[in-house]
Amino acid sequence: MKLSTVLKRTITVLAIAVAPCMSYAQSAGDYPNRPVKLIVNLPPGGAVDTFARMLGPQLSEALGKQVIIDNRAGAGGTIGSNIVAKSAPDGYTLLMVYDTFAVNPLVYKNLPFDTFKDLAPITILASAPLVIVAPVKLPVDSLKDFVRLSKSRENGLNYGSGGPGSSGHLAGELLATTVGAKMTHVPYKGGGPALMSTIGGETDMTILGTTVTVPQIRSGYLKALAVTGKSRALSLPNVPTVMEQGYPDFDVSSWYGVLAPAGTPRPIIEKIRAAFLAALKYPATVKRMAELDITPIGGTPEQSGAFIAAESARWAKVVKEHNITVE
Repeated sequence: MKLSTVLKRTITVLAIAVAPCMSYAQSAGDYPNRPVKLIVNLPPGGAVDTFARMLGPQLSEALGKQVIIDNRAGAGGTIGSNIVAKSAPDGYTLLMVYDTFAVNPLVYKNLPFDTFKDLAPITILASAPLVIVAPVKLPVDSLKDFVRLSKSRENGLNYGSGGPGSSGHLAGELLATTVGAKMTHVPYKGGGPALMSTIGGETDMTILGTTVTVPQIRSGYLKALAVTGKSRALSLPNVPTVMEQGYPDFDVSSWYGVLAPAGTPRPIIEKIRAAFLAALKYPATVKRMAELDITPIGGTPEQSGAFIAAESARWAKVVKEHNITVE
């Protein structure tokens, strides 16, 4: 995708994020007056679901109404995203997404909605490093060991991901190119199933966020081979980064965002954003995020729209080079 196209889409995203919707303007003052549904577009047990449920009680308290977490998984998150894109722009149906949201328009050729026109960014909530993990029984203790083992086998090793175009898939393809090893991609329907496949030894490796990997590492169900960010994770101080293991250009992190249907009135957008920011500052949430190396962000709708567009541009090259497509 050309950068000029991305910039044009950024302008569209920003315009939508601040566009008034007169038919709902009268309801902005007493919003919310009934429960709010937060759709998670990936399966239970994954990083997004875990983070949403971490924030859920505090969101309910901040909004004064119950926030219902509703998993609508499938097609790499596009099913849940489409539901929200087609919902009324009244603030009662929201969407929590992962970094795959910015990649989906690059890999899905026939999306039933327009990522940059039908959904309005509210805020980018937080970011977190990814962790490369392997089954306990796999005879490797580091990324270098994994690369050597992969190169020693005729068919290499495989890795699981949350589906085509997921952060684990893109990071895996980028990693294989970076280290020069043969790695076969095995897609699953979400990060949770991918994680379980590695715990069970069905796959040799997966790359997922600290939210779901750290508890499994500490419980002895997985071994950590590397952290994908620029610095070591505080929750895994003894696990070196990919950079430290000889690959200085490899830097990949995940992020979480929340969106609403396009046309949602700005006053409602701001109430929702304020509730999420309050949830991120709740003492128990702050403690839990620190334990899982989740760094709060909380940008404005305009900043968030620009960020999503920039992420889409960043991964466009990887998608093109590896011909990653989903029909």
